[in-house]
Amino acid sequence: MTTPTALAPREARTRLDELTIIDVRTPGEYAGGHLPGALNVPLDQIRRALPDIRHAAGRGDVLVVCASGARSENACKILTENGVTAATLSGGTGAWTAEGHELHHPRGASHATWGMERQVRLTAGVTVLLGLLLGLVVHPAFQLISAGIAGGLVFSALTNTCGMAAILAKLPHNRPRAADLDDALAALRNR
Repeated sequence: MTTPTALAPREARTRLDELTIIDVRTPGEYAGGHLPGALNVPLDQIRRALPDIRHAAGRGDVLVVCASGARSENACKILTENGVTAATLSGGTGAWTAEGHELHHPRGASHATWGMERQVRLTAGVTVLLGLLLGLVVHPAFQLISAGIAGGLVFSALTNTCGMAAILAKLPHNRPRAADLDDALAALRNR
């Protein structure tokens, strides 16, 4: 494979026609705008898609994309562990749009789900506030909820993983419809 482990948005833009682009964000995030030609295979579905991604990688370079680059790096690690070489888009779709490149918005996408990072911030913030409030009003032990969230955020930063994001990804609005995932896998097989 000629693709390095990471591509800058400018370089990826010049190679769009020759890359198989896999967007590992949730379907809602993907519907909010994605790189032209990207196929949506959420991170938690990567292992299921391995045979089809391996097939596409045998025909050309694979670029894995997410919002900031963290999930795509994790996906690339999974792919590498399974013998598939892939690159990540440095800085994700955030860096892509910051450089002035357009995102594709699918027809019929009425509203986009909040990005996973935003969902995590909201959930963590609400949980911390709830723990503090319950600790003041009900019993001080409820403050342990806030401490648990703080510990989880530290662990998340140190490991570049996010358990809360993994849990939130399982909510119905973040799940791919079976037909959409099947279509993405079929498109990988046909590359």
